Amino acid sequence: MAKKPNGENVIRIEGMHKWFGNFHALKDIDLEVAQGEKIVICGPSGSGKSTLIRCIN
Repeated sequence: MAKKPNGENVIRIEGMHKWFGNFHALKDIDLEVAQGEKIVICGPSGSGKSTLIRCIN
């Protein structure tokens, strides 16, 4: 059985921006992930999924 989130955030991002030179790759990102919660990051090619994950890691 899957664990239920306990409400305590293990990841919290507020207003994150990422630039590559003049290219604004991530704009004002907010994200909260509670302990035990599973999320999916999906989107089209070039939308910043891998960049977001690298910034968290």
